[in-house]
Amino acid sequence: MNIYYFARIRENIGISSEELTLPSGVVTVSELISFLEDKGNNYKSAFAESDLIRVAVNNDYVGLDYKITDKDEIAIFPPMTGG
Repeated sequence: MNIYYFARIRENIGISSEELTLPSGVVTVSELISFLEDKGNNYKSAFAESDLIRVAVNNDYVGLDYKITDKDEIAIFPPMTGG
């Protein structure tokens, strides 16, 4: 699985992307974010407002309950405002 991080999330984590194997028991976007938060304080800080985060799976925006697979490409965006 390829995960891409944008804006503040990328800055907090310190990388723009990573490739990982989906851990056993992680089947939704929400569970993936919880797994990532356990990787360290930089991840925990990046996902502090996980209920406001936008996620795209294979170029389509999805909800946190969306089911994911090891073959997915996931992009994670922080809350954004427009003007």
